[in-house]
Amino acid sequence: MSLLVVGLSHRSAPVSVLERASLSTDAQIKLLQDTVAAEPAAEAAVLATCNRIELYADVDKFHAGVAELSTLLAQHSGVGLEELTPYLYVHYEDRAVHHLFSVACGLDSMVVGEGQILGQIKDSLAKAQDLHTAGRLLNDLFQQALRVGKRAHSETGIDRAGQSLVTFGLEQLARGGDVPAWAAGKKALVIGAGSMSSLAAATLARAGVAEIVVANRTFDRAERLAEILNQAEDAEVVARAVPMESVAGELTRVDVAVSCTGATGLVLTAEAVAAAVGGRAAGAGVGGGSDARLGADEVTPRSGSGAAHAARLPAGSVGEGHVDDEACPLDLSAVQPGFSVMGEAAVAGMDAATLEQHAVWVDKGTVVQRREDARSAAEADAELIGALAATVATVGRIPERRRPEPVDEAVRPEPVLFLLDLAMPRDIDAAAHRLAGVRLVDIESLAEASADAPMAADVDQVRRIVADEVAAFGAAQRAAHITPTVVALRTMAADVVAGEIARLEGRLPGLDDKHRAEITQTVKRVVDKLLHAPTVRVKQLAAEPGGAGYADALRTLFDLDPETVASVSRAEDTHEKNREPR
Repeated sequence: MSLLVVGLSHRSAPVSVLERASLSTDAQIKLLQDTVAAEPAAEAAVLATCNRIELYADVDKFHAGVAELSTLLAQHSGVGLEELTPYLYVHYEDRAVHHLFSVACGLDSMVVGEGQILGQIKDSLAKAQDLHTAGRLLNDLFQQALRVGKRAHSETGIDRAGQSLVTFGLEQLARGGDVPAWAAGKKALVIGAGSMSSLAAATLARAGVAEIVVANRTFDRAERLAEILNQAEDAEVVARAVPMESVAGELTRVDVAVSCTGATGLVLTAEAVAAAVGGRAAGAGVGGGSDARLGADEVTPRSGSGAAHAARLPAGSVGEGHVDDEACPLDLSAVQPGFSVMGEAAVAGMDAATLEQHAVWVDKGTVVQRREDARSAAEADAELIGALAATVATVGRIPERRRPEPVDEAVRPEPVLFLLDLAMPRDIDAAAHRLAGVRLVDIESLAEASADAPMAADVDQVRRIVADEVAAFGAAQRAAHITPTVVALRTMAADVVAGEIARLEGRLPGLDDKHRAEITQTVKRVVDKLLHAPTVRVKQLAAEPGGAGYADALRTLFDLDPETVASVSRAEDTHEKNREPR
């Protein structure tokens, strides 16, 4: 028998598929029962979390096992096998052990080092033990995985990034600050009611938000989640459910929005987010606080449209005969807000050809009134040349459209709307992060933040721990594999000793008890000494890679009864299956 795992996770499948393939508790129980009832599998355990669904089994045939486990996953998840297959991965024997140990240490998590997975592995083992689907192999495997995970967290610093994905995302929104202090009193919107969204809602409630609004396409699920939040012990948050059609309106009044749905397209476009921030500012009124300065002009993405740039020009620089900004030779996207594209500073550092183009554009397009004491064209040109020379020395060069140069970004206002996108593919348009007054954190930015964390040495150390533990586990399993054969050999030797002592008693009927006991003990010692070195050595050899053949060699050399060996194995498996859950 050999260990096989078939599954899918956030690394192989989008959230939309993971959410559709999620297994309820009843579905997990039925899956375990059907797996052990299938021909290739003798043991089974399911690890089902927000980001992974994995089926572990002890199988006697690899290809038949893969086919059977894949089919069972498809049947119980409700996702067709043809659709599910491209997202499935398969690990076998030592690779399967390595995979589970890596998962237990948080190396395979979306946020490296998170410790929540240990509790989920423990629950999976307990469920399999309760249903008697975990035998010797899976009991040993999952218990050792828990020990390896605990060792990784205790011997390394990998748990410095050991938050759940939601917690890590909230920390990024708070820019690494204290999440409860940041969240206190805020109003939150949770879009979606699946497992990840439920975790987000619970995490926000614990963080101290004042209100949580749950929106979901299936309104009943949103209501159930809101009810759970309201009925939770020590609940200090007010939760309510709204239909998805109300998201736009709710977005104008909340401070935080977390989205994790199974939608294939965007749930929140950049335009919708901009409108929400603009509506929020309009609701606050002019001069009504910090939000009032974030009007529609500031949240509109920069583009080449004249209307967008006209909003940034100072009074008096644009009139009813306003020119088309697209014709301006300047790179307008690099121009700071409130910066006149026709003033002296705008043309500082231009070469002669571009300066001439700019002058033509200004002359033809502007209707700025001339001063009553306007000087002659020659005087104006002389003054302009002098102003340009002075400005070049102090201001520096402004990027041209033809040769753009990097410029310092404008100071962004403090965000008034925080967005956390936990979906794959994304729920929220990535362009929203460019909007003033908005802070967006998504899976991509979370991955970058996690990768930038100063824990490369810790990850390497955990990987070494996993490699060592996989080797030790494999050796122990291979040694355990030969144990039934060794037990059968010693049983056969004991039977030979008993037979010879009985024959001796028949030939020497007058042998007293003292001498009979002495002779019996001597024969047993001789047999034990003859078997000791070979059995110890064969266990050592069997623990090495490729050592499985030594059990077959022992059975052949000593002509052991295969049924005797099998009976020993069955007795051990029965003992493991009947053990109480730990």
